Amino acid sequence: MGYMHLWIRILVANVSLVVNVASECGFTDQNYRALQQLQRDLGPYHFNVLAFPCNQFGQQEPDTNREIENFARHTYSVSFPMFSKTAVTGSGAHPIFKYLTQTSGKEPTWNFWKYLVAPDGKVVGAWDPTVPMQEIKPRITELVAKLILQRREEL
Repeated sequence: MGYMHLWIRILVANVSLVVNVASECGFTDQNYRALQQLQRDLGPYHFNVLAFPCNQFGQQEPDTNREIENFARHTYSVSFPMFSKTAVTGSGAHPIFKYLTQTSGKEPTWNFWKYLVAPDGKVVGAWDPTVPMQEIKPRITELVAKLILQRREEL
């Protein structure tokens, strides 16, 4: 687990919200809009949404990586990183999602599952897609404020 924890720390380096996304889900519109608003409000220097397209739930992400990214960028003007389509559950789950699931004790059960990851790589929250972003945003804002203060002290 030490290697994966280090990999997560390198990946995030900031406060991150890791999300399994899907283009054809009933949660797509509200989530992409809310995620992009978070990115605009808090990123990219201290916070990033990290989007991982996934086709495991209802086959709602059937397109290619390029088509998925074009859809998200053109339809919702997303500016956060979009990774390749990946599995988030089961034996074939990407190591990142295995780590997130193991450390949070919560496994994605549908599209737009969110994991809040602190700059040290620790998972500090996990939410299913029914939890409104306004409930999650204060936790993110608190972590970003702590990170900004820490970086100021290091100067």
